[in-house]
Amino acid sequence: MGNHGGPAKPRPVSTPKDFRRAQDRISQAAAELALAEQNRRFDAALNHMPHGLCMFDAETRLILCNAAYRRLYALPERLTRPGTPLQDILDHRAATGSAPVDWVEYRDIPVESALRGGDLINRHVPLEDGRTIQITHNPMAGGGYVASHEDVTEILAAAADRHLARHDPLTALPNRVLLRERLDRALARPGRQAPLSVLCVDLDHFKEVNDTLGHPIGDDLLRAVAGRLSACVRESDTVARLGGDEFVVLLPDIQGRRQAEDLARRLIDAVGATFEIQGHRIAIGASVGLAMAPEDGDQAETLLANADLALYRAKADGRGTARFFEPGMDALAAARRELEQDLREAVRAERFELHYQPEVETRTGAIVGFEALLRWNRPGHGMVPAADFVALAEETGLIAGLDEWAIGRACADASGWSEPMRVAVNLSPAAFRSRTLLDTVAGALVASGLTPARLELEISESVLRGDGERALATLHQLRGLGVRIAMDDFGAGYSSLDCLRLFSFDKVKIDPSFIAGLSQPGPCAAIIKAVTDLGVGLGFVTTAEGVETADQLAQLREGGCDTAQGYLLGRAGPADEISALFAEPKRRA
Repeated sequence: MGNHGGPAKPRPVSTPKDFRRAQDRISQAAAELALAEQNRRFDAALNHMPHGLCMFDAETRLILCNAAYRRLYALPERLTRPGTPLQDILDHRAATGSAPVDWVEYRDIPVESALRGGDLINRHVPLEDGRTIQITHNPMAGGGYVASHEDVTEILAAAADRHLARHDPLTALPNRVLLRERLDRALARPGRQAPLSVLCVDLDHFKEVNDTLGHPIGDDLLRAVAGRLSACVRESDTVARLGGDEFVVLLPDIQGRRQAEDLARRLIDAVGATFEIQGHRIAIGASVGLAMAPEDGDQAETLLANADLALYRAKADGRGTARFFEPGMDALAAARRELEQDLREAVRAERFELHYQPEVETRTGAIVGFEALLRWNRPGHGMVPAADFVALAEETGLIAGLDEWAIGRACADASGWSEPMRVAVNLSPAAFRSRTLLDTVAGALVASGLTPARLELEISESVLRGDGERALATLHQLRGLGVRIAMDDFGAGYSSLDCLRLFSFDKVKIDPSFIAGLSQPGPCAAIIKAVTDLGVGLGFVTTAEGVETADQLAQLREGGCDTAQGYLLGRAGPADEISALFAEPKRRA
């Protein structure tokens, strides 16, 4: 019988070497699995990052980028492959509107610096589409860099809103909100022993700058003032702008009243120095009111209110000065508030009068015209001179209504005089900011029937120091109506002669300070003679204001001055007294 099976072949016996090889294969497979899992997790983490991430080599070729980076710049898949040149990505961004606004800053500064192995660079990059991207470049050893890209547009907008809520947009100084926060914090500080002071600073004559030079220059002036005030204080102090031309300085820790007073004087001196704004030399001033804690109050509102009361007192005492709060100052502030309230009501109800002061020829004494002077019969107080309320009217913006009323009233009164005398009306600088001035004058002439040549409008040189082109255009339009134009207070400013060059005035009124100077040795007589000679050469009438003595009148006559006004020649009186003057025989000076 044949052998069908035979003994089975023996299985090879595994050696230790075989075991080690198998073990190595298992370990390698496990490592590969672990690495794959690690790479999977890394890719997942990379693509789930909220910020864009990219890596470039030393030749600015892309190594890798995540999904957020692709979405941030709307990159197609072909531009996200390893090896893609950076320039290709930038070209795509330029074509799709997501390029940097400033290529030089974007490419040459951060990228090249990173490639040279510089420090980490973090900066905000505005894009052409309006977004702002925060980019952090981190150089790698051997060249290349890793960069993160984050869209911070909304974050910056929110931060700007928070900043704007606490800062003045014009000067960037803290506003009332931030000032109050710091003042409350300083007052509530545990263990506070040093005195605290609040200084209210108000600019003198700022409104005149706005009226004559315009609001853009006024805004530049406010910025310059903010800079000067800030330069006077310590880092721990606060300079805030509350609005308009009102500033507040907070001194959280001072040695006493003397230190606060010294700072107030420095602030006044700083603001009082001449400003150079857009080619204009501007001189203003400042008044300061001071309140101290704890003696003047231990609450923010109380201190601010008391400093404001002290400011009222400083302005009432002549401006350009500083005053500490004292009990009883609230009465002065209350009086001013009452005056303003009554003035507003008077403007609304037209409760004013015009008194007329005669203008006479120096050689004959004959009356040639009258100047209309504003008066207010304030209920309970009697007749109030214009000097006592016109400044408040200008400060509060009520002067525009007064100008319009005065023009209409003067024309109506003059039209009823028995002799065709001229009537002169002063116009404030605010009148020239109004686009209705020409219509107001034309309407007053038509309504009254007054011949235009009998109306004389007086302006100060400050009108031409402001928006000169617009003011000149208005003057020429008024001249076109047939009215006369006079310059008032000639010589009181610093550019009077330049005004004569700019416009051909019908009359120039010499400032009363020169007339008063005739009584004493000095150059006033020679100056007046020079002005009258100018009048002869340029064809305008010269009028002296403020004539009070016969000697002054004699010198004016000798110097060739044409006409004069003053107490010697006639005080201002109401309209119903004008007829009596016409009935008198012709007077001679």
